[in-house]
Amino acid sequence: MRTRTWISGRLTWAFRNRADRFGGHSRFVVLSAALRRRAAAGLFAVAVVVAAGAGCDVIEGSGPGPSASTEGGEATRRVEAKATNPPPGLPAAFTAGQRLDWSACPAPSAAQGDGDAPGDGWECATMKAPLDYRRPGRDTIDVAMIRKRTTGPERKRIGSLLLNFGGPGQSGVMGLPKYADDYAPLGERYDLVSFDPRGVGRTAPVSCGEKEFEGGDACEKHSGGLLPYVGTSQTARDLDLMRYLLGDEKLNYFGVSYGTELGGVYAHLFPKNVGRLVLEAPVDPTQDRLQDNLSQVKAVQLAFDRFAQHCANTYDDCPTGSDPEQADQRVIELLDKLRKEPAPTDGDEELDGDLAAHAIANYLDLGEEGRWPLVKALNEVMERGTGSKLLQNAYDHAPGARVRSWAGVSARSETSGGNGTSAFVAITCADSNLRPGFTEAEEMIKRTKAASPVFGEAWSLNVYLCYDWPFEGERATPDVSADGAPPILVVANTGDPTTPYAGAKHMAGELGEAAGVLLTVRAEGHGSYPYNRCATRAVNTYLLDGTPPGRGTTCS
Repeated sequence: MRTRTWISGRLTWAFRNRADRFGGHSRFVVLSAALRRRAAAGLFAVAVVVAAGAGCDVIEGSGPGPSASTEGGEATRRVEAKATNPPPGLPAAFTAGQRLDWSACPAPSAAQGDGDAPGDGWECATMKAPLDYRRPGRDTIDVAMIRKRTTGPERKRIGSLLLNFGGPGQSGVMGLPKYADDYAPLGERYDLVSFDPRGVGRTAPVSCGEKEFEGGDACEKHSGGLLPYVGTSQTARDLDLMRYLLGDEKLNYFGVSYGTELGGVYAHLFPKNVGRLVLEAPVDPTQDRLQDNLSQVKAVQLAFDRFAQHCANTYDDCPTGSDPEQADQRVIELLDKLRKEPAPTDGDEELDGDLAAHAIANYLDLGEEGRWPLVKALNEVMERGTGSKLLQNAYDHAPGARVRSWAGVSARSETSGGNGTSAFVAITCADSNLRPGFTEAEEMIKRTKAASPVFGEAWSLNVYLCYDWPFEGERATPDVSADGAPPILVVANTGDPTTPYAGAKHMAGELGEAAGVLLTVRAEGHGSYPYNRCATRAVNTYLLDGTPPGRGTTCS
């Protein structure tokens, strides 16, 4: 869907040998070893609190947390601001009766994945929110939040900047400490804040199996009471409650990839509360899930073609050949071979054809920085018959990510473990109302395969993503029209393999003539901040000074 519909190469499904609802045709769902190993484990238990009285429990107090920024050698105590425009229609217990109690962050939960607590300088809090905003006086959920206070003088603080790094299914509580250095200039004027969206990590985590992802029936069994309420429109309403409790009259927000859909939906629901919004590497709000998948596979094929041309012109040992037209055939033969006989790696897992296709696409997401590492990874598997380098990048790559180091650690890598796969499927299927029948699905599979000789086979597996989902989805495409909102900055690379550039034009147009401001970046890869100096300067100027670039501005 928004980003690749297998979450960084994890969700690879084959369908065969089982009669199902599609006219008795034989199909059997086979989950890859990668998905089984990485899927969330354990029974799902969402802690919903039956609301009493006005609608939710009151959170008392506001802990002192780490000391605020210093100026002139003396610590400045933070006086938490208070907003005057609470979200409409909520019981007072959610708004006037609730304060965020910031304290030291705990170690990650099982649903957040492996890792350590973020340590000094980080504060965590829990926000009560309605399970269903249409019935806010009933059950509640706990929304996990994390914050790093501004590093600059308190008197120059603008407010809070909420960040979403993509997905869906990414834990912002785990992600922000890893990516915060990228946003350090913004952190001098803003508190950097992120959160686990509903269904993810510590926020009412979805579970779709006891030890592995087991499909829609298992999601209903373990998380049926939550599944109708994890969609993007509900999370957008959580954003507005966060804004209010953080003391901001307007929402300042930076969303990447899927995070642009969340930001666009927020702008549609609350145009008068829009502050400074950046939507980077945006999804196409005019395309449904299947159309998006088709556009994406075309874009990643074009990115591969550009890589092959560069490889042939640059490297004597180019694994895709000296003639770029040979590249498709060489890689197709490699992927077919790996599907029949997976390659060994340095670890316990083998590299199969679909994982290899996902890994190549992830390297292409890195833009020019990914080209030489991709050459080495392809040479390894073609010449030595081992797939360690490709397997490394099949997983450790989050939507919107670029990496600086090739020592095995990515700048925005998905946390290991956690419930990301279950959350991804649940949010995707809560958003999308597409449930294609057999004939329609088979036709889309043919079109997907025909659109890309290299990646079509792997991408075609995404067609059946929500085929057995137990609940109806909300809509075909998101409404991001934001009449009355101030300028919203949309930033897009012309060579983006994951969210094609055409979608950025559509996003800016759908926001509205007055709201959508498109910044075009002539570059390869998925995302440009903070890697492209021109784009980074424009984004910082907008977020720090409130001045968007002129319409039609292009960076190179």
